[in-house]
Amino acid sequence: MAARRSGAERSTGRPSRGLWQAGFFVGAALGAAVTVLGRRAEDQARAGLVDWPAVARLAETRLRRAPGRLDGPEIVATEPAYAAAMARVVPALEEALGTPLPGIVDRVAVVDRAGWVEANLVTFAELFGKLEGELLDQLVPQGAGLLKATMALANRWVTTRQFGFLLGFMGQRVLGQYDLALLSAEAEPGQLLFVEENIRATAVSLGVDVAPFRTWIALHETTHAFEFEAHPWLRPYLAERLERQLGAFTRSTSSLGGDAARAVGRALRGGDGHWLERLMSDEQRVLFRETQAVMSLLEGFGDHVMDAVGRDLVPGVETISARFHARRASRTPMERAILRVTGLDLKMEQYARGERFVAGIERIGGPRALRRLWDGPETLPRDDELDHPERWARRVLGTVA
Repeated sequence: MAARRSGAERSTGRPSRGLWQAGFFVGAALGAAVTVLGRRAEDQARAGLVDWPAVARLAETRLRRAPGRLDGPEIVATEPAYAAAMARVVPALEEALGTPLPGIVDRVAVVDRAGWVEANLVTFAELFGKLEGELLDQLVPQGAGLLKATMALANRWVTTRQFGFLLGFMGQRVLGQYDLALLSAEAEPGQLLFVEENIRATAVSLGVDVAPFRTWIALHETTHAFEFEAHPWLRPYLAERLERQLGAFTRSTSSLGGDAARAVGRALRGGDGHWLERLMSDEQRVLFRETQAVMSLLEGFGDHVMDAVGRDLVPGVETISARFHARRASRTPMERAILRVTGLDLKMEQYARGERFVAGIERIGGPRALRRLWDGPETLPRDDELDHPERWARRVLGTVA
């Protein structure tokens, strides 16, 4: 009995030490696995803030379900119509603006909605490329571990879907675009894009003929080409401000999270001012308002010229313009909420403020005053002048007569 008891005691002691050793090795293995997983997750997280191929897939899936879709041959078949429109638009603009526009007719593309998304993904990816290095160092520093890497990957998943939704939303509404890579190292001229599916669908919804509507849109976008290509100082001026805004943004991201969440809530509820400005430092706000003033001039000048030159070029231009502007003003509550949360409502404001300003300048000083708008950075309107064109006239022209 004693021998058996002693053996039992010895036998019960050995499994206890074995379990302890097994637990140690299992814990070590789990720790190593977590370390390996953490490194892999960190590598994946540091690959980028946005999964751009996934953005394209999400946006294009949304656009494939949109009404008015055209196949490739139908898009190609409209190219002669745009070539004919440009053949009329360019000489009319050159005469009205007193500036040649060489080469622009050779840089025209008619695209479907997915083609517009593809072109703009390059721009978005380029912008984010300027931010990613510093932001990723903040979100996922080297050796951050599995938890931070997982959170960064979750953030990329959400951001990717937000961009997919945004481009899918915009891809159903953009009619034309002067596509210019502001931050590109090489100053290549821009290209005119016409989104035929949206142009045709909009013409139907407005109850106007599509042929003059194409010419009207071509006028607007070709005017944007004039703004940049006839004034070489404009592109580096905007690029420099955009670079500074991006730099200021990366310096302030550590405190963005809570403010952004509260600001989005205020945006959905409405209120004074724009929620984007509430997130900005004083430096960012100054740059933002300078840029907004220029964008308002670009859009307002485009609308003004589109209507003025269109009187002799586009049949039924008054009807087209009136119905188009009424359509802008009659968006659904859901559309207005999306525009405000994404900041796209600022573009709508740019059209209205800019067109009022340009019309006011023409009333005060005629065509000569309009040409002075493009002399250089010093003659651009300031934010407080957009609603008071007489202030610009007094500063630049020395008169309000």
